[in-house]
Amino acid sequence: MKDIAIFGAGGLGREIACLIRMINESKDTPEWNLIGFFDDNPSLRGTSNEYGEVLGGMDLLNSWDKPLSLAIAIGNPGTIKKVVANIKNTLVDFPNLFAPGTIFLDKNNIKFGRGNIICVGCSFSCNISVGDFNTFNSFISVGHDASIGNYNSLMPAVRISGEVKIGEENFIGCSAVVLQQLTIGCQTTIGANSTIIRKTKDGCTYIGNPATRVKY
Repeated sequence: MKDIAIFGAGGLGREIACLIRMINESKDTPEWNLIGFFDDNPSLRGTSNEYGEVLGGMDLLNSWDKPLSLAIAIGNPGTIKKVVANIKNTLVDFPNLFAPGTIFLDKNNIKFGRGNIICVGCSFSCNISVGDFNTFNSFISVGHDASIGNYNSLMPAVRISGEVKIGEENFIGCSAVVLQQLTIGCQTTIGANSTIIRKTKDGCTYIGNPATRVKY
């Protein structure tokens, strides 16, 4: 087994711990040894939950002296990007974690970068390109010829239609729908249950069905 840890000891971190356990249970020989969590919240250090201990923060992670795989359990795309930039330890690698039963219509025609987390019930069509450090929460579908960049967070039951292009640092809320051939650029927030029917503008928030831009 290979040692793995989770950065982020909140609810998403516990969910990823469950995902790792599911992956192990699906194999004849367990793949991962979960050693615990890293988190920069000082109040959490030295505490534990039902899945493991919070070992320390970024300083400890960067001084870790053995090979270690790491899953980043953070929901905010911009924070994910900052965490990745602060990890300087060359002994740390970032595997893709796929829930058992993930559906690929053509596995040989789908590309993933590194550090992606794919939770239960997700499906991917064909000719899809996915970059680095994306979180696909549960029961997400991605249509044919879609491309997804880096540091995106897709919440449960999101529907991405065919030929959609998604850039970087976007947050797509629960049960949101992006219609075919549209582009979601960068740092866009899409509210839960919203339907995107036209190209969005970077750095903006969209809510509703059909979704419209809102300001706070």
